[in-house]
Parts: sequence; C-alpha cells; structure tokens
Amino acid sequence: MILETERLILRPWKEEDAESLYEYAKNPEVGPIAGWPPHKDIAESLGVINNVFTGKECYAICLKENNIAIGAVELKLNGTTDMTEKDDECELGYWIGQPFWGHGYVPEAAKELLRRGFEDLGMQTIWCGYYDGNAKSKRVQEKLGFKFHHTCNEVPVPLMNEVRVGHTSVMTREQWYKER
Repeated sequence: MILETERLILRPWKEEDAESLYEYAKNPEVGPIAGWPPHKDIAESLGVINNVFTGKECYAICLKENNIAIGAVELKLNGTTDMTEKDDECELGYWIGQPFWGHGYVPEAAKELLRRGFEDLGMQTIWCGYYDGNAKSKRVQEKLGFKFHHTCNEVPVPLMNEVRVGHTSVMTREQWYKER
C-alpha cells in the first residue's frame, strides 16, 4: 500500500532504506525522546527495517521530490500495541529525522493515517502517546485533534532500560468525522 499527501509519499520500508534510516536514527536527539536508543550502524538500521518496521500499517515517510525515507508513521494494530486489545482500535506512532522538524511533515503524514484508520480500516478509536518532556510529539497530537486521556507515572521503556511518565491521548471515529 502506498499513500500520498500533498508533499509526501507514505510507503512500505525497503532494505534499500537502511542507509537513510541510519542517517536520521543515529541522532541522539531523535530516538531517546521516543523511547529507543540511537542506531549504532547501518546493519542495526537494516535489522529494524526487517524486524520492527514490518507492521501491516507501517510506512516510511518520504518527500515526493526524492522518495527517500526521512521518518516513520504507523497504525499499530491489535497485537502490536499495549494501548488496546480491541480489533477496532489501534495506536498511532511516528518519528521524523531532525532536519525535517518544524515543517509539518508528521502532522501531514499522521492525518493521512488517521483517514486510513477511520475510513479504510473501520477503526472506532485511535490512541497516541508521548513521554514526559517530548513537547514536539505533544504538539503534533494537539494539531491532529487528539484529546488528552490519562497520564501513567510508571511506564516501562525497555529499549532504554528506564521507567518514564507517559501521557496518552485519544481520538474517536465520531470526533474525527466531526472535526475534519
């Protein structure tokens, strides 16, 4: 499945994206705030493509002008998220390389995934979260129209060997149709 927005192509990850993924995922400003350590080498990035970015609704965020992967956006379906156990609910996740911060690419990509989730996949609820201190992710959720749901003071972050404060937001199908 390939999705398009005004400026972006959202497509499945390919092994050829490993170099690009490494370029942006090695930056210590990107992964740790989202709960994963910086990538150490291209081989690690290739492993992430082959073992993590494999979800049915996981997409590389690419600029239309060159189709190079600069981030990821995903609807984590039941079985791949701990936010829900319902088949008509999922979790939205995203990140983007630091050179592309502040250009509105993540909200643009996420809007298309929200559309896909509610219109094409029949989702009733989409959840989204961020760790305390990740103001950029909080802002994306606000721009998209997510509503704060709850805070959990002890969220395990296994890839970072930490426990953090996590904030969870929610959007319902009814809310999405009303606000778009």
